[in-house]
Amino acid sequence: MTAADNAPWLIAGLGNPGREYAGNRHNVGFMVADLLASRLGGSFRAHKAGRAQALEGRLGVPGVSSRRAVLAKPMAFMNLSGGPVKGLLDFYGLTAERLIVVHDELDIDYGTLRLKRGGGDNGHNGLKSLTKVLGSDYYRVRFGVGRPPGRMQVADYVLKDFSGPERKELDYFVDRAADAVESLATEGLERAQGTFNS
Repeated sequence: MTAADNAPWLIAGLGNPGREYAGNRHNVGFMVADLLASRLGGSFRAHKAGRAQALEGRLGVPGVSSRRAVLAKPMAFMNLSGGPVKGLLDFYGLTAERLIVVHDELDIDYGTLRLKRGGGDNGHNGLKSLTKVLGSDYYRVRFGVGRPPGRMQVADYVLKDFSGPERKELDYFVDRAADAVESLATEGLERAQGTFNS
């Protein structure tokens, strides 16, 4: 294992800060980060790197395959996510190769996960901001929210809460996405893709 392999992962769930956004489709990254924080038995606190909440801990099976991790929620609006995430990477001396971003994805059916490294932003304002600041070579856990119905605008759709039928399955899908993050951090991309890319 190299020193780079032993460096912590920065796991950033994307969303918009503020209670009014909490249940939005665009905030599913925050939901996954909150679940991971509860698994670590901790809670988010304002980080000295600025404009982010963070929590340090270990993901995975203790003593077997656990990895150091910093969970983070940028406390800037989605289209400004890059600054807070870069601040955390710099604080911990990490590069984008140690970053896992959890975000909503329009072009995937609701609840479906896709894990990958690199790629475009597909019109996602959070990814646009991150890529502008960091380049595109970071890991993504993409949580499908599906396309808006009819003529609904994309912005209106992602800034709405999950529907009643969707909420019935939301906890299960968020739990599965948290499992995918842990698998990616502890077992690597290929094995995690084999398990979670459905």
